[in-house]
Amino acid sequence: MAAARAGAGELGNHKDCLVQLSNPNVATMKEDILYHFNLSTGTHDFPAMFGDVKFVCVGGSPSRMKTFIKYIGAELGLDRPGVDYPNICVGTDRYAMYKVGPVLSISHGMGIPSISIMLHELIKLLYHSRCSNVTVIRIGTSGGIGLEPGSVVITRQALDACFKPEFEQIVLGKRIVRSTDLDEQLVLELMRCSVELSEFPTVVGNTMCTLDFYEGQARLDGALCSYTEEDKQAYLQAAYAAGIRNIEMESLAFAAMCRACGLPAAVVCVAYLDRLEGDQISSPHEVLAEYEQRPQRLVAYFIKKRLGKAHVSS
Repeated sequence: MAAARAGAGELGNHKDCLVQLSNPNVATMKEDILYHFNLSTGTHDFPAMFGDVKFVCVGGSPSRMKTFIKYIGAELGLDRPGVDYPNICVGTDRYAMYKVGPVLSISHGMGIPSISIMLHELIKLLYHSRCSNVTVIRIGTSGGIGLEPGSVVITRQALDACFKPEFEQIVLGKRIVRSTDLDEQLVLELMRCSVELSEFPTVVGNTMCTLDFYEGQARLDGALCSYTEEDKQAYLQAAYAAGIRNIEMESLAFAAMCRACGLPAAVVCVAYLDRLEGDQISSPHEVLAEYEQRPQRLVAYFIKKRLGKAHVSS
């Protein structure tokens, strides 16, 4: 069955650019119910609630995204002692959403189906709110390839399990293929921020996105396994040769959907382990907790610098 190449929003100059959809049907709807957010244009004033959003940070865990909003609130000087951040999506247990100033922090769950649903509703939320000049960043965890545990990877391209930079989806029984390139200038800007921070090892590399955590990532410790240690090592070495430095389960859909709607986007993930050395995550909890904070610190510094609130070391 032939594949159709879907049109992508042009990346580059996003100055004074309102968030756009790649769907003309939404503009004709009297009410748009964002079911999985428990929000609706008929019951909520989106421009008043979200119109000032300039940065959206997404990650798998609700607790991680609440931790991030507290952290970025303090970093921006917007945190108020004793005041908690309410979950804007209260009433649903699908996703959690928090906001402070121009920053929105949202959980996306695990895997492509979960982040895809969230992104459809997030991008519509930004559109209905008439947001402009929005940058979207996924902050998360991953398995590294040939990296020291705790290293942070800024994704150049999201690749599928065959090392192709494309996101394939079946729509009306036909294969639709979208590009998964990420914003090059944003990648460079984030890397410069990491150099200025100089707190942990950071690399720019490709990220492989898989459909599951076990067989799809060449693990030997799942309930099913049809290959050998030698097979696994050969596959991961081939991935490394293709420029892949980490593996996770969301970046394909994230990169493709943001690009198709013209949103500059980045993926910043920490590597919990080197998959060439093993499959199981065995580091102590406190070590993993510190690793988890590294993408948050980098992205918070990037946001502060964009807003003119960062102190750059000479």
